[in-house]
Amino acid sequence: MLVRLIYASRARDPISHEIVEAILASARKNNPPKGITGALCYSDNIFVQVLEGGRDQVNQMYGQLQRDERHHDLVLLGYESIDERQYASWTMGKIRLDKVNRSLLLKYSVCGELNPYLVSNCATVALLNELASTAAFTQRD
Repeated sequence: MLVRLIYASRARDPISHEIVEAILASARKNNPPKGITGALCYSDNIFVQVLEGGRDQVNQMYGQLQRDERHHDLVLLGYESIDERQYASWTMGKIRLDKVNRSLLLKYSVCGELNPYLVSNCATVALLNELASTAAFTQRD
């Protein structure tokens, strides 16, 4: 059974290029053997991540993320069974949301920035879907 899990969290420290690259390097190494694919969105201090894969593998990964001290305020935005992956070719895609066209962010929020704590889960998921469909994510394999 395939599932898609989407969560948001706040970084304990400002999100730097080095932190994101370390996360992506870990994902590129550890996700393929587990059959996990996905995407990571981030801004100054907020992460939104999509994980796809087998139910057990994704659940285990989410449990590890809950214990990761680099972030806090972890919020589950979506969890569903899926028939096919949306991010099948990415061990972990990435997008820096402060580089996204502000009008796209305004479509889903009141202030033109990603803050999943201030918008509905549906709005965050819709934004991710639009970013994926417009190929806004950078592929990282």
